[in-house]
Amino acid sequence: MDNRKTALYDFHVAAGARMVPFAGWDMPVQYPAGIKAEHIATRTTCGLFDVSHMAQISLDSVGDDKAADAMLAQLTPTDLGLINEGRVRYSMFLDDNGGVLDDLMIARLDGRLQLVANAGRADHDIAHLKAHLGEHVRMTVHDDLSLIALQGPKAATVLEDLGIKLDVDMANFAFMDIRHATLMGTKVTLTRSGYTGEDGFEISIPNTAVVEITTALAAHNDVHLVGLGARDTLRMEAGLPLWGHELSETINPVEAGLGFALSKRRRDAGDFPGANPILADLNNGPARKLVGLLPEGGRPVRDGTILKHGDEGDETEIGFVSSGGFAPSLDAPAAIGFVSAEYAQSGTHLIADTRGKPTPIIVADLPLVPHQFYRG
Repeated sequence: MDNRKTALYDFHVAAGARMVPFAGWDMPVQYPAGIKAEHIATRTTCGLFDVSHMAQISLDSVGDDKAADAMLAQLTPTDLGLINEGRVRYSMFLDDNGGVLDDLMIARLDGRLQLVANAGRADHDIAHLKAHLGEHVRMTVHDDLSLIALQGPKAATVLEDLGIKLDVDMANFAFMDIRHATLMGTKVTLTRSGYTGEDGFEISIPNTAVVEITTALAAHNDVHLVGLGARDTLRMEAGLPLWGHELSETINPVEAGLGFALSKRRRDAGDFPGANPILADLNNGPARKLVGLLPEGGRPVRDGTILKHGDEGDETEIGFVSSGGFAPSLDAPAAIGFVSAEYAQSGTHLIADTRGKPTPIIVADLPLVPHQFYRG
């Protein structure tokens, strides 16, 4: 079966992108400037990403105005009642063992719930939701919409330069706010969020207008096209988990440092999937933790690398690298991974077993690069 193509496929090819298969889609991994330049541009000015491969889904209550909230409450640890109109929350689909089936964003806009889920788990998530739909919930998968992300310290200025029209001042539009807006005469949905650790926006745009708007954004002097390669190094530096790396059915939210996503009322009630093992880890501390990792020397460590502790010849396996490579903001190799809790203290010296060659590595606090989210 051929990979799917976003509405921006021809735009990427014309811009010189190297296209690769990813989660059933043909996506740009990098542009001619290269991953390091794209990464630095996002941290210093503004990066523009095509994330249209992610699933945009809406849930409407029909005949029972709380039906969609009740359905989603069965699948996540989120107190849906805390998501006010115009706000977004980070959440997860959980299984009965406390494993993470996927992470997602949940927004409330126009009284309906709007979800954005990972491309690689989209088919799973849609089937998961369908299996729990009641007669009072209607689900719509928005294949007619594209999604682009504008990330970096100049993102707000760029949108203002292009004449974005919001029903609030940009200064009052903070992290995890969502609104309808008008951009170049097109009605879009604007969310102040992203997955790079920078201030920025995700913009949902009708497929019919996304090429025109993306072309105009890309022509701005402060905007640089960014592919999947830099997207991954940016989120790794920011310590943001990715399903299949830091999240899976065998990793629970507490181990991944996502205890904040467990709403207090749901924790108190213990009424979400996998509550018993998750709350046990939350109350007693997990057996392993997600940490930052800084290799010594210039050799990167890659996903799956085993981490050890102890004297040479007497090392004990204590964890593994979940995402690793080069961190352009640090101008050095960096990684994130899981280690036994007793070795999670910042400054702990470990050994990464890199193809039989030991690489000294030091545990570091996350995020490796401070977040710059705009909180108003």
